[in-house]
Amino acid sequence: MEVKFSEAAFGKNDIRGKVGEDLCPALFELIGKAFATYISDKEKTAGKTTEQINVSVAQDARLHSPELTDALIKGLRSCGINVLDLGLCPSPLGYFSEYAGLNLTSTLVVTASHNPPEYNGIKMTYRQVALNEQEIIKLKDMTFAGNFVKSEKEGSYKKYDIVSDYINIVGKPFLGKGKGVTVVVDSGNGTGGVVAPDLYRKMGCEVIDIFTEPDGHFPNHHPDPSKEKNVKALKEKIAETGADLGIAFDGDSDRIGVVDNKSYSMPGDQLMLIYALDILENRKHNSPPKPVFVSEVKCSQVLYDTIDQNGGHSVMWKTGHAYIKSKMKEENAVMAGEMSGHTFFKDRYYGYDDAVYAGCRIIEIVAAKKAKNPEFNLSDIIEALPKKFTSPELRIACPNELKYRIVEELKADLSQKPDIFVNKIENIITIDGIRLVFNDGFALIRASNTEPTFTIRFEAGTQENLDNYQEKFLALLDAKMK
Repeated sequence: MEVKFSEAAFGKNDIRGKVGEDLCPALFELIGKAFATYISDKEKTAGKTTEQINVSVAQDARLHSPELTDALIKGLRSCGINVLDLGLCPSPLGYFSEYAGLNLTSTLVVTASHNPPEYNGIKMTYRQVALNEQEIIKLKDMTFAGNFVKSEKEGSYKKYDIVSDYINIVGKPFLGKGKGVTVVVDSGNGTGGVVAPDLYRKMGCEVIDIFTEPDGHFPNHHPDPSKEKNVKALKEKIAETGADLGIAFDGDSDRIGVVDNKSYSMPGDQLMLIYALDILENRKHNSPPKPVFVSEVKCSQVLYDTIDQNGGHSVMWKTGHAYIKSKMKEENAVMAGEMSGHTFFKDRYYGYDDAVYAGCRIIEIVAAKKAKNPEFNLSDIIEALPKKFTSPELRIACPNELKYRIVEELKADLSQKPDIFVNKIENIITIDGIRLVFNDGFALIRASNTEPTFTIRFEAGTQENLDNYQEKFLALLDAKMK
C-alpha cells in the first residue's frame, strides 16, 4: 500500500479518512507508537510501566483493515505495550473487552463505521472513555512529532475470542426473553453477523438472517441502515416472512436500524423514544431524581417533549459518539441516542453505543408486549406517537475548509432576520451548527464531523410549513455557497 497520509484524518470523534490518501499502514504504525506513548504517560501516575499496559485491538470487515491493524499492533508492541487481538468483531465488542475482566487499559478499533469502502480509521478509548477532540489533537501532535516512549522489550501478543465472552455475559439477562418473536437480521456483510444472529437465537427468537458473512466488498448493499436503499432487502424479507421486526447494523455494528412489521424504517429519534418510554415505565415507581436522557440536535422535538411529559428529563447535545458519551457521564444519564442509530444504554448496561445490545432491548420490548397481547405489533407503538412532518436527513457537499465559515455566516444573517419564514424564529440553538426553533418545529444545519458535507433537517406541524422552512433555508444556503 502506498505511503501517503495527512493530518486531516484526525477528526473530532476518531481517526478517519480515505486509505491511500489520508491513511496508510505507515501512519497506523506511527499512531500505534503515539498511542502507546500517550497512555504510558497517563499510566505513569499509577506507577505502571509500558510492560504492564494491556490494550485490545479489533477490526471491521473492510479489505484494508487487516493490513492497517497489523501496522497498528506493530507500533504498539514496539513501544512495549501488550496487545490482545480480538480479530474481526463489532466495535462494541472491542469496548466490551474493557469490562470483561481482562485487565485492559484501552481499546483500539480499526474501522470507518458507515463510511464508503475506501475509508478506514480508528476508534479509541482510554479507561473505558472515548478520546475527545482535545485528546485526539494531542495524539495527532505526538504522531507527527515522533518522540515515542522507549521499551527494551517488545510487548506481548495474544489472540482472544471476545464473541464467546460477550454472548455469555451480555446475553445472559436476555436468555429466553425473545420467545414468540420472529426477527429478520441484516448484518450487511459487516461485523454484526459474527455475534447477533446467534445471540438473538439464544434469546428464544426465530431468527431469519441475511447478508451475515463479513465481506469487505459489501456485495449486497453498503452497511448503513440510516439510508432507505440499504434496508430494501430487509423490508422485502419482513413482508415475505411476516416477521415481527427487522434489525440492521452498520459496518462496525455500533449503529442500529429497526424496521417494524409493516416494513416501516424508524428514524433514530423514534427508536430512542420507544426505548426511553420503556425505561420510564419500568422506573415509574422510583424516587427522584428524574431519569436523564441525552440526544442530539438533529432529533425531533417530539422526542424531547414526550420524555419530559412522561417523567424523564431530556438534554439536547452535540452530534458525535464521543460528545454524547461525555455528556452522558456529565449528566449521569440512563440512556442516549442519535438520529444515525447510535444508541447508548447506561440503564442495565455499560453506557457505550452497541447496536447488538440495542437489538436485544427492542426484541425484549416486543416480546413482553406480545406476551400480554398476542395481537400486539411494533407498528402499534409508532402509530401512537405524536405526529410531525419531517424531512429526510439532507446531505449537501461542502469542502471542509468552507463548511464551518458558512454556518457562522448563516447564524449571523438569520439572527438579524427572525421573520423570513412562515413562522417567526423563536430561538437559535448553537450547540452544534444552528437549529432554528419555530413554534411548530425547527430547521437545522450542521457540519459533519467525519465528511466534507452539511447535514440538514426540517420539522413542522404541517406539510406547507415544512416546505416553507426547507425552500427558504436551502435558498439562503445556496446563495452562501456560490
